[in-house]
Amino acid sequence: MNIQRLFLSGDSTVYNLTFIIKGDKVLLGLKKRGFGTGKWNGFGGKLEPGETVTDSAVREIEEECGLRVRPEDLKLMGVNHFEFLWNPGVREVHIFTCDKYEGEIIESEEMLPKWYPIDETPRNEMWTDDVHWFSLLFGEIRFRGYFLFEEHSSLRQYLIVDLDQPSKVIASMNFS
Repeated sequence: MNIQRLFLSGDSTVYNLTFIIKGDKVLLGLKKRGFGTGKWNGFGGKLEPGETVTDSAVREIEEECGLRVRPEDLKLMGVNHFEFLWNPGVREVHIFTCDKYEGEIIESEEMLPKWYPIDETPRNEMWTDDVHWFSLLFGEIRFRGYFLFEEHSSLRQYLIVDLDQPSKVIASMNFS
């Protein structure tokens, strides 16, 4: 696997994922249907035709938890690339944090939102890869990652580098 080629390729489906922050708390959503059912995560999804990544994030946040945010208030913290052995293709996920929002939190057909203290998130009920990058969101470290899943909860390999200094490896497993 040529990781630099993967990071620079346009051969992926683009998604967004946003974590809403309020002081020392983060808003997570329990996925109720579709891919990732039963897992806690941020709010996001796939871009619709003609959308930018940030426009898509704004739309997804409002659809999934009722909050309204502005594109300029989204802070890009990471870009992760996911491959699943049972599901061909690469998912490129742009990960944002946001601490400015309006509106009331609502439960949607897709997500059940809940505030968690940042240091008490339900890590064992989140995606397996999250343990390797989630804390970077709150340490102001921007990152880029690659994760290859064998099964929904089994990582075969991963690599996380500094987004601003790609030669700086933050964490890895089974990469040479």
